[in-house]
Amino acid sequence: MSDAPIRRLAIFGVGLIGGSLALALRKAGFVGEIVGCSRRASHLREAVELGVIDRYSLDAAEAVSGADVVFVAVPLGAMRQVFEAMRPGLDPDAIITDGGSAKQCVVDDARAAFGRIPPGFVPGHPIAGTEKSGVAAAFPELYANRRVILTPVEETAPEAVARVRAMWQAAGAEVEEMEVHHHDEVLAATSHLPHMLAFGLVDSLARLRDNDEIFRYAAGGFRDFTRIASSDPVMWRDICIHNRDAILEMTARYQADLNEMMQAIEQGDGETLLEIFSRAKAARDRFCND
Repeated sequence: MSDAPIRRLAIFGVGLIGGSLALALRKAGFVGEIVGCSRRASHLREAVELGVIDRYSLDAAEAVSGADVVFVAVPLGAMRQVFEAMRPGLDPDAIITDGGSAKQCVVDDARAAFGRIPPGFVPGHPIAGTEKSGVAAAFPELYANRRVILTPVEETAPEAVARVRAMWQAAGAEVEEMEVHHHDEVLAATSHLPHMLAFGLVDSLARLRDNDEIFRYAAGGFRDFTRIASSDPVMWRDICIHNRDAILEMTARYQADLNEMMQAIEQGDGETLLEIFSRAKAARDRFCND
């Protein structure tokens, strides 16, 4: 039996997020055995060959058997199904946490799947990632100096929060706590809306008649802004559906501001444009050091 803080970790969705956590914890000596679970055996065999997990099971209940910590890194639309499938094999004291980008829907799915929120359930969201996906893209430094937000609910045991916090800190992350609803509002503004803009812009340009020429002459600014449009479409479809209210509210605000900018351009109002651009530059320079 391993004397590591996590004796057995079960990971659902051994891709960039789950795989990078596995590699980081293994590198830190924080985990003993790592068991993977997903729908495709070929994907899991690759994870074993890459040294990301030790073994795998296609059966969710079997995968969590004997696990003291379970990490669920699947699209939001699959959360409830995974919770339901793992339930028969869960140890009573197991810690369950996730990496979903929206939290209210995950809490609702957990309550529906388990009949109540288990004391060991700690909703979480690592604010990290790249535009790449899949286990081959995983690397142990993904979470170094990146934020992870935990959103425990009333039923969550403080000891469970402490264990999940320690897990993420071992992976190199800075851990903060936030209320569920507030998390979804903040992430709609800082992550979900920018992804929608990137996806929308690339799709709009791709449907133009002369799109080949447009993309051929795209400069660094276009590439930087639209990089995140290479992210997993399934994951972002689910985020839009499951955090729709907050995303729609932020999109409406942005549309109003965009209309103001369009009106200034139409009217040749350089003063207003300069004010908007200067305000934006000052805010970007203040909060982003890169």
